[in-house]
Amino acid sequence: MLEVGSKAPDFTLKDKDGNDISLSSFLGKKVVIYFYPRDNTPGCTRQACAYAKLYDEFKANDIVVIGISKDSTASHVKFADKYELPFILLSDEQKEVLQAFGVWQEKKMYGKVSMGVVRSTFILNEQGEIIKVFKRAKPDLNAQEALDFIKAL
Repeated sequence: MLEVGSKAPDFTLKDKDGNDISLSSFLGKKVVIYFYPRDNTPGCTRQACAYAKLYDEFKANDIVVIGISKDSTASHVKFADKYELPFILLSDEQKEVLQAFGVWQEKKMYGKVSMGVVRSTFILNEQGEIIKVFKRAKPDLNAQEALDFIKAL
């Protein structure tokens, strides 16, 4: 997993509307990138709704919020519409960005081992450098923790 002080790798992924979104287009702004396992699951829904609830405050502080999972753009459309998610959702079906950030990892659940997304959040400064990593982010607390961290800078 990428660490504080690393330069975030640039990427281009499709948003829910099929538009190409490049990380480099947000240079000059603080960016919160949160990686989550799957649309419409309980933890991921709580996390997304927490970001949606605080979105106006992120926006007022000129902070870009991006959620990334391996779900399809079609899945993201349904997820965003159902929960009125106002921020960017990106689809990484090939898992290239998940792997580049190191969040695609071996997970153990109920004795079974499988590969999956470890819920993690990266905060980037205006130069695209990672200034904070929330490893194994808590769905209910992550959005507020990210906002509080940035506002304290």
